[in-house]
Amino acid sequence: MPELPEVETTRRGIAPWMEGRRIRQLLVRERRLRWPIPPRLGARLAGARVQRVGRRGKYLLLETSRGTALLHLGMSGSLRVLEQVQAPGRHDHFDILLDGGYCIRFHDPRRFGSLLWAGSEPQAHPLLANLGPEPLEAAFSGSYLHDRARGRRLAIKPFIMNAAIVVGVGNIYASEALFRAGLHPCRAAQRIPLAGMERLAGAVREVLDEALALGGTTLRDFHGSGGEPGYFAQELRVYDRAGEACGSCGTPIRQFRQGQRSTFFCPRCQPRSGLSRPGPRPRGAGRPPPRPSRSRSPR
Repeated sequence: MPELPEVETTRRGIAPWMEGRRIRQLLVRERRLRWPIPPRLGARLAGARVQRVGRRGKYLLLETSRGTALLHLGMSGSLRVLEQVQAPGRHDHFDILLDGGYCIRFHDPRRFGSLLWAGSEPQAHPLLANLGPEPLEAAFSGSYLHDRARGRRLAIKPFIMNAAIVVGVGNIYASEALFRAGLHPCRAAQRIPLAGMERLAGAVREVLDEALALGGTTLRDFHGSGGEPGYFAQELRVYDRAGEACGSCGTPIRQFRQGQRSTFFCPRCQPRSGLSRPGPRPRGAGRPPPRPSRSRSPR
């Protein structure tokens, strides 16, 4: 599933093409997405000027002169900027046609994405109202995580993947951040001291910043808005590296199922007890060995 860096990369890709332009038409070929596209959404958007393309968590906010539409990429969705309308493919479910002849096309083989209307107060929409802070903003910190973890027996990995705690930290970046923080993914959130939460908050920001700089992580279904793949997959230290040597200590990376998702960790760098941590890493340690690129040609 596209995570925060992929969604933010998409936002940055489409914003220059949409902001300031007027929407001529919403052309819907398939309404049956995760939630059906509202029948009157096309009438609401036609003639509206796009003032800003924002983001809240994994939702894109298309802020127009008439209100805000919410767009979610789902598990396999992507947006393409077309400088002229082209014949749609099988999974091209809707187009946002702009003045100047430009088209923003939504492609989603699994149809788990969505396009909904949030009106003039998008933050009050049920999908946004209960979201936690953005991980790259000042409200997210180690002390915040420590306070929210009090009395929570939940394991730390699903804890930081909970959008009510912090938005946008999905499975890949949770595994990577916990490795950098030296925390076992099964440790109870309430048992992690403030110092550990401070390491974790810093690691989350570090991982997301690096992924944003590289355009996200290349998975089977994600490519950037212009067709460019993300390259953070080449920097992953534990995720999808089961059986490979840890770049810090050489111990084989392990994998197990946690909450119906694959979790990856180093048993030495992330001790279950939390009573010890490995010694200082040498300069450059922790970076994975090169591996072949998995990116595919743009669809």
